[in-house]
Amino acid sequence: MPSTLITGSNRGLGLEWVRQYAGDGWRVFATCRQPCEARELQALAEKYNGISLHRLDVSRPDEINAVAVELRKEPIDLLVSNAGVYLEKYAQIGLGRIRYDDWEYTFRVNSLGPVRFVEAFTEHLMHGGKRLAAVVRTHMASIADISEPGDYYYRSSKAALNAAMEGIARELQEQGIGLLLLHPGWVYTRMGGEGTSLMPAESVAGMRNLIAQFTLQETAKFYRYDGVEMPW
Repeated sequence: MPSTLITGSNRGLGLEWVRQYAGDGWRVFATCRQPCEARELQALAEKYNGISLHRLDVSRPDEINAVAVELRKEPIDLLVSNAGVYLEKYAQIGLGRIRYDDWEYTFRVNSLGPVRFVEAFTEHLMHGGKRLAAVVRTHMASIADISEPGDYYYRSSKAALNAAMEGIARELQEQGIGLLLLHPGWVYTRMGGEGTSLMPAESVAGMRNLIAQFTLQETAKFYRYDGVEMPW
């Protein structure tokens, strides 16, 4: 039975990752900040025996390490780094209104979180079959794409993640582990908002197809859910 460990599993894309992999018979280690409050995730765990729930806030190294120790005997085929925050989505942020505590928190979740996650579970991947870390990211990390003010926290945190993952991909490749960067598209979720017809099921199905076809030669590539290669 192949296995996957997914962050941010309580709603949106994360919940859909869990639903689809569990539905295909995978062992799913589903993580989120408050599993006891994640009603939809709990319902999936009741439906599929292969799902287990784990408390993990990617901004807290102690919780990442605790889950790594808890699962120390579990080989993991696929890591899905899905958790993220976009605090500016529904707020007007600009000069004179910048909240630096929020900016630092965004970096802890969006930049340091995925790095800590991959670092903590590299040993688990070494014993898996697929040996792949998939990191969900966005085109908003591109400096060339900036055409209007705002989104300073989110854009800068994702740009920092890009820089880190480019180097980490090379290091993992030496160990036979792949790293794939995935753009889910503009999805109808709480983070994505309205104005799009792309639903989580379609986005995740597309990203899963890319994961299924992945070869180590594609490590550090950045693809949209529909297979279009994206610029860094």
